Amino acid sequence: MPGACGQAATRAARIGHGVPMAATTRSPDWGALRRNADQQHALVTRTQCRTAGLTDALVQWRLATGRWTAQGRGVYLTTPGRGGWAVTAMTAFLQLESAVPRATVAFRGGSAARLWGLTDHDPTVVSLAVPHGRRVDAPTGVEVRQVRRWDAFVHDTEYPWRTTVPVTLLDLAHGTGIDGAVGLLAEAVRTERVSAGELLAELRRRPRHRHLVLLTEALADVADGAQSAAEVRFIRDVERAHGLPVGTRQLATDSGRRRYHDNGYAEAKVIVEVDGRVGHEGWRNRTRDGQRDREVGGDGWFTVRVFWPDCAITPCRTAMECDALFRSRGWTGRATPCRRRDCVVPRATPP
Repeated sequence: MPGACGQAATRAARIGHGVPMAATTRSPDWGALRRNADQQHALVTRTQCRTAGLTDALVQWRLATGRWTAQGRGVYLTTPGRGGWAVTAMTAFLQLESAVPRATVAFRGGSAARLWGLTDHDPTVVSLAVPHGRRVDAPTGVEVRQVRRWDAFVHDTEYPWRTTVPVTLLDLAHGTGIDGAVGLLAEAVRTERVSAGELLAELRRRPRHRHLVLLTEALADVADGAQSAAEVRFIRDVERAHGLPVGTRQLATDSGRRRYHDNGYAEAKVIVEVDGRVGHEGWRNRTRDGQRDREVGGDGWFTVRVFWPDCAITPCRTAMECDALFRSRGWTGRATPCRRRDCVVPRATPP
C-alpha cells in the first residue's frame, strides 16, 4: 500500500487540493464546488474555491452579501444557518487539512464512531488523527493524536476520512470499563458491523490495550455466539468458572417456527436465556420471550432466564441454582467453587 505521503496526495486530489490557481477570469466550476459542498456538509475551503476558479474577490463578495458565512479560517458554509455537530466537526477537519501542506487527516475515536453510526451521541470533543511525526495546532474544542500504521488505521474510501470500524471500536473500548467494552463490541458483531475475527486481529496489534486479556477471551465467546456483555459474563463467571456443562450458543430449535436461544444444554434439555442486551426490555418484548419459552417447553425443554445482576453481582449463587437444575434433569456432575474468596458453591465432600 502507498505510504502516508502518497496516500495524502491521492486524497488531496479527490477533494480538490493541489496547487492553488491564481485568480482568473474563466467561469467558475460551480459543479465541482457543489460536489465538494455536498460531501462536506455544505462546507468548502478557500483552496477548493480557487481550484474551482473563484477569485478571492468573488469569495469575499459572497461572504459580504450573506450568501456564505465564514466558519473558520479558510472554511466557508454555503448554506448559512446550517449547524450541528456534523458542521462543527467537518469545519475542524477542513481547517486542519488546509492548515498543513499535504496534511493527511482522519476522524478517530468517538467522532469516527458517530460518522460510522456506531453511536447516536454527538461527542463533546472532535477527535482527529494525523500520521505519526506530523505536528499540528489543534483548533479549540479539537483533539489531535498522531498515529502509526496509518494505512491500516484509516479506511481507504469513506469520506470524510475516518478510522476503520475495528480500529474505532477498540479505541472506544480502551476508554471504558470492561463490561461497557464487551457490550460495545458484542453489539457491533451482532449487528454485523464487524466480525469478531476482525476485532481480534486488530487487538493483537495492540499489546498495550487496557483490556487486552479480557477482551481476547470475551471475543472468543462472542465469536462462539455470545451477543452481549451479560452473556459473556454468564459464560465466563457462571458456567466456565464453576465447571458447569458447556452450552451451545445460539441453539436453534424448531417448534413450528425456528428460534435461537442464548445457551442450550442438550443433555439436560435446559435453555438459559440471558436478559441483558437491547431488545429484552419492555412489556411487549417480555411477552414475546415468554411465548418463545412456552413453545420449546412442549418439546421437553425447560427454560430459565437470568439477568445482569445474576451474572455480574451474584454469579456464584446463580451457578448453584443452575447446578441444582442440571442435576435434577440428569446431569451427573457437580458445580465447583470458583476463584472468588466469597464463592458460595460448596466444595465436594471427599468420599
